[in-house]
Amino acid sequence: MRSWLTYTAARLGLFAAAFGIVYLFGARSWIALVLAWLISGLASYVLLSKLRDRMSAATVERLDRRRSPGVGERLSSGAAREDGAEGETGAAPAEGGGEGQARASAGDA
Repeated sequence: MRSWLTYTAARLGLFAAAFGIVYLFGARSWIALVLAWLISGLASYVLLSKLRDRMSAATVERLDRRRSPGVGERLSSGAAREDGAEGETGAAPAEGGGEGQARASAGDA
């Protein structure tokens, strides 16, 4: 999270600096905003590559921690238990249905 905040603050700083420079050269209104956005985007691509790489590495690391094997194993075992419970309930009516038919046949006789 810290790397994201640092990168965002640097991007905003570059935008403010670019806007100031464009404004000093006489651009006003939305033209100044668009030019500042373009200039800061190009400058951040070159100047902030190390910060962007750190932010990317931190994001990948955080995702790897979330995908730890413990969580996956718990989900798999829970799913297996659930499948086993469904299999038991699914098998019981088939057997019960056979007994019900046998009783009905005996009652008819």
